[in-house]
Amino acid sequence: MKTTKSGSNGLLTYQLSEPLNGTRTAKVDIYCDTANLTIDRLTGGEQVLARGSLQYFEKKGLPTRSLDCKSGQSILTLRGAQPGRPMFRFPWSACNGALDWQIQLNPSVPLDITAHSGGGNIKLQLAEMSLTNLTADTGGGNIDVVLPDIASDLNVAVATGAGTVTVSLPGGIEARIYAASGLGKVVIDPWFSKIVDKTYQSANYDGAAHKVEIKACSGAGSVIVTTHR
Repeated sequence: MKTTKSGSNGLLTYQLSEPLNGTRTAKVDIYCDTANLTIDRLTGGEQVLARGSLQYFEKKGLPTRSLDCKSGQSILTLRGAQPGRPMFRFPWSACNGALDWQIQLNPSVPLDITAHSGGGNIKLQLAEMSLTNLTADTGGGNIDVVLPDIASDLNVAVATGAGTVTVSLPGGIEARIYAASGLGKVVIDPWFSKIVDKTYQSANYDGAAHKVEIKACSGAGSVIVTTHR
């Protein structure tokens, strides 16, 4: 671990590097206080589970981290100095967090990811990663998720109090989507048909061996589900 200082306002950066240590599967839990959070893949074939930079203010103290490894499974937990419960924020007061957390994860390891911010934006670029489960929530920021190109038997739950939720998943994949917004619009790719109120499904979902379940919600912003190829 290394810490660097940025300017004279007490803004510091925690340099994260966690060893792979024979990890075959991993659970990654991230609670970044009110920071903006970006997660994407490691490049270059580094033999680490995670690398990143976590900003924090000196007066609030260091983020905390723990890594438990047993029988090929690792549990990595990262937590800001003052974690809090999700809270609703009105759109005009919920556009950004004060800090930035940028984390890169090993794409060769199947991951169960939990990502929480009290009010910042969450951006998850997971297109070339291996994912088994995803939960993401923020008190008021936007959530932007790109799911893996190969996604099967995957559960995804994303929610924000006031921002926009955007989920992009591979074209042609069988999925069921529950999408709800209190005040905003709901826009779903036409590949999925509405089957009941707030629920959409691909034509061959029921008989598919591999499926994706998505729950996407916003209290005041829009919910958008698109496909990519």
